[in-house]
Amino acid sequence: MAYWLMKSEPEECSIDDLARAPMQSVPWTGVRNYQARNFMRDAMQIGDGVLFYHSSCPQPGVAGLAEVSALAYPDATQFDPHSPYYDPKSKPDAPRWLHVDVKLVRKTCLLPLAEMRAAPELASMELLRRGSRLSITPVTPAQWAAVLVRLEDKSR
Repeated sequence: MAYWLMKSEPEECSIDDLARAPMQSVPWTGVRNYQARNFMRDAMQIGDGVLFYHSSCPQPGVAGLAEVSALAYPDATQFDPHSPYYDPKSKPDAPRWLHVDVKLVRKTCLLPLAEMRAAPELASMELLRRGSRLSITPVTPAQWAAVLVRLEDKSR
C-alpha cells in the first residue's frame, strides 16, 4: 500500500463535494502535469491512502482521508473543447492525460498547512518543500502516520 497527498481547490472539488458524490467517489480530472500523471498511471493502486488536501483557498490543509478506488484511465476532459482542461493535441486513440478515481474514507477536522509546517516529523514532506507545486505527491508511511496522529489529536 502506498500513500499520496492530492490537492484540490475547494471551488473545483471539496471534501464535502466528495461526500455528496454518487458512491462518495469522484474522478480526479484535470491533472496536466506529467509527473503527477505518471504517479497516477504508474504507481497508484486501488486501496492506496489519500490525504485529501484543500489548496488555493484561505486556509489550505488536509480536509479528509480518501483512497484510490479505480486505476488510471483516460481523462475525458482532455477531449472536451468546452472544458478548461481541453488539450487539442491529445487524441482519443492516444490519450495524453489519465486520472484515477478517489473514494471518501472520512472527512476530518482541517489540518492546516501552518500546523503541518510546524511539525518536525513532517519536515521532509514533499508538500512542504520550497517551490513544490505538484498536485499529487507521494507520502511516506511515517508521514502518513504522523498526519493521522495529528488529525486524531484535533478531533478530541
